[in-house]
Amino acid sequence: MDKIWAPWRKKYITLKKSKRCIFCIGKEKLASDRRNYILKRNKSAFSILNRYPYNNAHVMIAPYRHIKSLELLKKDELLDLMDLLNHTKKKIDKRLKPSGYNIGLNIGKIAGAGFPGHVHIHIVPRWVGDTNFMPVVSDVKIVSYSLDEIYNLLKG
Repeated sequence: MDKIWAPWRKKYITLKKSKRCIFCIGKEKLASDRRNYILKRNKSAFSILNRYPYNNAHVMIAPYRHIKSLELLKKDELLDLMDLLNHTKKKIDKRLKPSGYNIGLNIGKIAGAGFPGHVHIHIVPRWVGDTNFMPVVSDVKIVSYSLDEIYNLLKG
C-alpha cells in the first residue's frame, strides 16, 4: 500500500474531542478571527473556514445564537445567514473560480450533523476532476491549499 505523507493531518488525528461547540467560537473577540479562521461577521451570523475541509475553501455559515434548527431562527438571523452565503459564494467565485458547489445543511445527528445543536450551512466548492480514484482506492482526500492560504484569499 502506498502512503501519502500529510503531517498537517496529525493535529486532527490526535485532537482530543471537545464537548465545546465549535460554532460558539463566533462569540469570541474580533482579535481572534484570524486564529479561528473567521472570514466575515454580520449582525447575527458569521462565516468560518472548516478546519477539516471536504474540499478547498469549505466554509460554514452559522448564527451566533446556539440554535438547533432553521425554524427556530428569527427572520433577521435567516436573512443574515443568506447574505453571508451569497457574499461567501461570490468571494469564492472571484478568487478560486470553482465549477460548482455543494451547499447544504445537516440537521440532526442522524443526518450527519457533527454539531447537531448549532445549525450551520456548508459551502463546498467543486471543480471538474476534484473527485478521483484517491478516496475510493486509498480512502484519501487531497486538499491542495492550506487553511492559511485560503483564509488570505477569501479574507482579502
